[in-house]
Amino acid sequence: MTALEFSYSINKASKSLKPFAMRLTKDHEEANDLLQETLLKAFINREKFSEGTNLKAWLYTIMKNTFITNYQRMVRRNTFIDTTSNLHYINSPSVIIQNMAYATFTQEEIDQALGDIEDVYRIPFMMYFRGFKYHEIAQKLEIPIGTVKNRIHLARKELKQHLESYQYAS
Repeated sequence: MTALEFSYSINKASKSLKPFAMRLTKDHEEANDLLQETLLKAFINREKFSEGTNLKAWLYTIMKNTFITNYQRMVRRNTFIDTTSNLHYINSPSVIIQNMAYATFTQEEIDQALGDIEDVYRIPFMMYFRGFKYHEIAQKLEIPIGTVKNRIHLARKELKQHLESYQYAS
């Protein structure tokens, strides 16, 4: 696909990105900035786009990831560090002390719930949980990517049923 064809395709697909940007940012100006940044990244990385795949989905993913990155940057920038001699760090997870007994109890129940799930669903789910991408799981298990996604979805659904008692726990 030539740069001109790609530019035309992006322009056509970008019309549906604006409402998505508004939902993410909830601000007209920030949505415009996010849209512009997304289109710029897409054009710069056009060689990474596989022709024949869903351009809109690719653009939505770029937008979502850009928004998340910008949000994380903003949170880091807004973390306040007390420079007094007490050296108290606000918003720092290192000062949080938790009782791990509840976490251990929960982990035991999660492990038991995972053990109750059939291997055909648990194995793709655990691979995904450990950081494998869908296409890597599909390749490793020699099954279609749609099957991988379906099995992970079903494993999540089954886990949710097994761990229903934690649905409203805080």
